[in-house]
Amino acid sequence: MSDIRFDDRVAIVTGAGGGIGRCHALELARRGAKVVINDLGGSMDGTGGNSAAAEAVVKEIEAMGGEAFANGSSVADEAGVQKMINDTMEKWGRIDIIVANAGILRDKSFGKMTVQDIDLVLAVHLRGTFLPVHAAWNIMRDQNYGRIVVTTSSTGLYGNFGQANYGAAKLGVVGMMNTLKIEGAKNNIRINAVCPIAATRMTEGLMSEEALAQLKPEYVTPGVMNLVKDDAPTGMILSAGAGAFSMARIVETEGVFVGHGDALTAEAVAAKWDQITDVSTTKPAFKSGGEHGQNIFMAVAEAMKA
Repeated sequence: MSDIRFDDRVAIVTGAGGGIGRCHALELARRGAKVVINDLGGSMDGTGGNSAAAEAVVKEIEAMGGEAFANGSSVADEAGVQKMINDTMEKWGRIDIIVANAGILRDKSFGKMTVQDIDLVLAVHLRGTFLPVHAAWNIMRDQNYGRIVVTTSSTGLYGNFGQANYGAAKLGVVGMMNTLKIEGAKNNIRINAVCPIAATRMTEGLMSEEALAQLKPEYVTPGVMNLVKDDAPTGMILSAGAGAFSMARIVETEGVFVGHGDALTAEAVAAKWDQITDVSTTKPAFKSGGEHGQNIFMAVAEAMKA
């Protein structure tokens, strides 16, 4: 198997001043990419900011003979993100890879969560994924090449106490991915999601020391390299942690036609609940919303034949 290389590729990694983002950026550089190290340098809850962390990663890359520059824009700030894109194009003339990794936490039980807690987390995770991808989209389209990774979470896919804001944002980026995989296909733009399990500043105090020792952030990065390589998949959710990898999918049962008109009542749905929820009939993952609709219409068509 040939080595995975990114020579002559230009990558932007957000939240790359530490943790998982730093590991992604360093590995891309080791494999030949020129890398923009984006990091606001704020605290875990998104407050404050300085460029020291991003500059330190740039020095690490330069020490290994690579090329990089630091950008301190907030990913939630439209003007700042556009400046990052403009500076990248001015310096290197193209953008091939975006790894949207920046994140913050504002964990609270839902009853205690403020609107500000919701807005800030959505701004960084969801808007902060949308803005850099959107700003670079036409560049990737015109060059007929783009590789994008969004960062989801088990909280978004499955839930976690005290993280309603974070979970909403993290499933939101999957929804964005599912549309962009379709829109980008004709221009060789491929987009995937990584669901990392790693010991970072954001997980301190949530796990035992023993568990944290196995969850090194660099153990996620090899999976991400496979999501941004030339022959990457598209529309995939890759779970990664402690050296193990799996694929997450949104699936649906075959379903059943209940009725039309007066025959379609809540009680009629209840009577067929076991068939509706029969996981033994789970279908392969749909590739688009249209396929989801077709599944429903097929159930209706089958019933009409009877």
